[in-house]
Amino acid sequence: MTHASPTPSRLSKSWGDEQVIYDAASGDTHYLKPLTLALYQTCRDHPGFTSAELAAALAARLNVPNTPQLMELTDDTLNSLRKTGLLESA
Repeated sequence: MTHASPTPSRLSKSWGDEQVIYDAASGDTHYLKPLTLALYQTCRDHPGFTSAELAAALAARLNVPNTPQLMELTDDTLNSLRKTGLLESA
């Protein structure tokens, strides 16, 4: 399970299906491309979902097939979001 990290020190700005998040505590700025943003938002909306459930929700949200490749991309993107501190494992 994964959930979005608390964001009291984060500012964000969205442009369509892209977003930039500035973390005032660390000074880091993160660019979320469309797929990454969709996954980040799905994690925020469904904090108890497993990676398989997130991949299925992401497929539905993006109107793409839920393939093994999407599952692998979902896992890779989740790991990247965790490394940057934008997501926490439950």
